[in-house]
Amino acid sequence: MNIDLSPISQYYTRKIAEHGANAKGVDWKDEQGHALRFEQFLPLFKTETRFSLNDLGCGYGALYGYLKSKGYEVAYSGYDISEKMLVECLKAYPDTDMQLTKSASILQSADYSVASGIFNVRLDMDDGAWSEYVESVLDNLFENSKKGFAFNCLTSYSDEDKKRPDLYYANALDLFHLCKTKYSRNVSLIHDYELYEFTIMVRK
Repeated sequence: MNIDLSPISQYYTRKIAEHGANAKGVDWKDEQGHALRFEQFLPLFKTETRFSLNDLGCGYGALYGYLKSKGYEVAYSGYDISEKMLVECLKAYPDTDMQLTKSASILQSADYSVASGIFNVRLDMDDGAWSEYVESVLDNLFENSKKGFAFNCLTSYSDEDKKRPDLYYANALDLFHLCKTKYSRNVSLIHDYELYEFTIMVRK
């Protein structure tokens, strides 16, 4: 599905320019929450510590740094729609052989693919169009993952008085059903960590 992501690219470019390469620079509240999101992805890899990974919406490469700090050896390919994010990623990890691409979709296969936070900011896009976009991205993750993929979303179970009109709050059960019926029998839904979101993992 083709939609104009340039306003969202500009949104994140402003964030990273204002705050730098940290959690606020990718529109997260704090570093603790940032790490907690990444922790939810670890069961996807099971006991593997060496694998190739596509990171869609890689930002400044925080997931790469997190995995490296945990002892993982990752052949890392990062994708982002903001050129400024990729520049900051290269600054943060200048001595790695990571592959970085300005793109809204994954362009090559890897063992695993992840997408953290890329569905949250929809600005003035209506829910129907954004839901179609989300599914198209999940198709892309599935097609380019040899072993499995994972993603997170803000939850529709968030407190109503705290919801923002420019953010997308997904129905976890709907997305679980989509993944279970379209992609694989092996699907996990994690909705018990202390953030207003959920994580879904799909294994092939």
